[in-house]
Amino acid sequence: MLDNVSGSTVIRRYAAADENAAMDVWSRAGGPAHPFIPGEGEGEGERARKMREIYLVHAENWVVETDGRVVALLGLLEAEIGGLFVAPEAQGTGVGRRLVEHAAALHGSLTLEVYEKNTGARGFYARMGFVEESRRVDEEYDEVMLRLTRRAPENHA
Repeated sequence: MLDNVSGSTVIRRYAAADENAAMDVWSRAGGPAHPFIPGEGEGEGERARKMREIYLVHAENWVVETDGRVVALLGLLEAEIGGLFVAPEAQGTGVGRRLVEHAAALHGSLTLEVYEKNTGARGFYARMGFVEESRRVDEEYDEVMLRLTRRAPENHA
């Protein structure tokens, strides 16, 4: 567990040099959050290729760096959170909350999709003020996805 995260933590734009660290965070956070994904799982195979070649290249990505080490990754597609991953040792320290608030400061209202079975993420997003808007079945994995929204903060321009 990381102690006193706020004193030595910075949110900054993702850089190409962060690729390996971001992939590590994604793999270590995504695997436990998505144990129902069959086959390769997070961090491997086709999912890893897409992460490296598409999401890290085309999304507006932000990282949290603590003591010079990347511990969280947020991918934005305009005002939609495409992914939020926090290294297991940094979970519960407020870095995920800070990234969501950063995204809200940039874009106002936010949307995202989360697997219904990802109860940890669903609880986090509920605490952050997200509410369920709709449901659909993810055809690739035959899993229910929830579309969540959060209104813009009152002070957002």
